[in-house]
Amino acid sequence: MSVTQFTIRRPDDWHLHLRDGAMLRSVIGHTSANFARAIIMPNLVPPVVTADQAASYLEQIRAALPEGDDFEPLMTLYLTETTDPEDVAQSAASGLIKAVKLYPAGATTNSESGVRDIEKIYPVLERMSEIDLPLLVHGEVTDPEIDIFDREAVFIDRVLDPLRQRFPTLRIVMEHVTTKEGVNYVMTSPKGIAATLTTHHLIINRNAYLVGGIKPHYYCLPVAKRETHRLAVRAAATSGNPRFFLGTDSAPHFDGAKESACGCAGIYTSINTLNCLAHVFEDDGALDQFEAFASLSGPAFYGLLPNEQRLKFIKQSDPVEMPGKISVQNETITVFDPGFALLWRHELTKAGEI
Repeated sequence: MSVTQFTIRRPDDWHLHLRDGAMLRSVIGHTSANFARAIIMPNLVPPVVTADQAASYLEQIRAALPEGDDFEPLMTLYLTETTDPEDVAQSAASGLIKAVKLYPAGATTNSESGVRDIEKIYPVLERMSEIDLPLLVHGEVTDPEIDIFDREAVFIDRVLDPLRQRFPTLRIVMEHVTTKEGVNYVMTSPKGIAATLTTHHLIINRNAYLVGGIKPHYYCLPVAKRETHRLAVRAAATSGNPRFFLGTDSAPHFDGAKESACGCAGIYTSINTLNCLAHVFEDDGALDQFEAFASLSGPAFYGLLPNEQRLKFIKQSDPVEMPGKISVQNETITVFDPGFALLWRHELTKAGEI
């Protein structure tokens, strides 16, 4: 008999872009309605590099939350070659930040201030190892001679594995893994490394944005890859392996910036991620692993307790109504279209209800 409803602990999002200003105010409610906590990406313009900047950004986020929402932003710092190790340590000790983000310079949106010479950040990484503060990595090299479809695998060999050998106690999250090489590396490495997986990389391969014309709203970084890689990533997500957990990498851009001669990378999924994931896990016969991926493994890696609140999922016969676009002043943001009907809806359970 097929499952028509199930309940999980309220999920968290371990990789989220909220932007700032009007865009922040327009998208934050989609996250706070679905997730209890989220790791907030620091790649604003200018980036969130210091404790003072992180505290200011945290206040912006709290001010933008819909009234009554109890969402908790988990802040990060943007790692640069001049980052002060003691500022990082003090930010962590105060509880202000939960991790530091490494962007190779030029790897993705607003990453121009990122790291070019990895040796220049060794003092920060040493201090992070001492205080057990996780390093989040955008795992791609940016060398122009390296094919964009190979940049994750090359990053593992050239950067990540040597880094882990030099700092064996540094906890690392390899974010938005997109390849079978990335999955295998995380799965077979000694403890201390984990990976976030996005909703869209479980659903689309490179055909989605290249076949039948360029489709900019499926363009993201890292780019979606061959079907063999999508299947490896999807198998990792639905396996129940605690090293893999949800990080949506939901990244809103205005349609004008996406639909241009040099379109921005990013897919907006915060509003419908959980509906999409319920479909994916049901399709793979893995609904019993959904809670581990969305609600349990992430908190365990970060040393946090799972959320006490529960979400009940109910399967309905008619598709869930979902907007195709979000309005932000005079602009719009396109919502991720998974290419299938969303039949799973969800709601917070009442106190004492399971």
